[in-house]
Amino acid sequence: MSENRRVLVVDDEANIRDLIEVALRFHGFTTGTVATGADALRAVRTERPDLVLLDVMLPDLDGFEVCRRLRADGDQVPVIFLTARDTPSDTVTGLTLGGDDYVTKPFSIEALVARVRAVLRRTAPPSAETDGEVLRVADLELDEAHWRVRRGGVDVDLSPTEFRLLAYLMRHAGMVLSRSQLLTGVWGWDQGNPQVVETYISYLRRKLDPLGTPLIHTQRGVGYALRP
Repeated sequence: MSENRRVLVVDDEANIRDLIEVALRFHGFTTGTVATGADALRAVRTERPDLVLLDVMLPDLDGFEVCRRLRADGDQVPVIFLTARDTPSDTVTGLTLGGDDYVTKPFSIEALVARVRAVLRRTAPPSAETDGEVLRVADLELDEAHWRVRRGGVDVDLSPTEFRLLAYLMRHAGMVLSRSQLLTGVWGWDQGNPQVVETYISYLRRKLDPLGTPLIHTQRGVGYALRP
């Protein structure tokens, strides 16, 4: 998983940048490092990293704003936030802006490397050389091999997290899935803030519902089900 994978480390503390860089290189990653949000935006555009480790507290643009600008530009590079702030609202903010994971300081280097590998696995599109499954529910179609979603013949543009959530719902069509099941199945977390799930469900509804009858249903107090 680490072969030929480049990670951009963004942190204004040189000792943390150096520590993470040494650990990632030891595990076979190539790395780049910057200390500011502005430099991070430039580095993502020029170096095209496979993942960004992004500190929230930066001296110019904070990490949330960096991620927001990347997503606004259509850049879906995976982002793991690094921060000493561990409030539920900060976690939800980071993930709903398009972050893929959220790691609080101080952290174990081995645990951080494991999270990097997990996010890279989770966000990797299916290989074009393999026949990915095509999932269908009513007039909704999801083509995993080509990373494509259509509803009623209309292409639907989804972020990687939205795509993974929809695929999980479609694989379990008709079943009521709890928020904790979705956090585990889509995000790979044993624990997490259920508001993240609620936010991404609302994103999917906003994109799918204008194209036809609502397919994602809420079972109050339990979770969500995708069905005609």
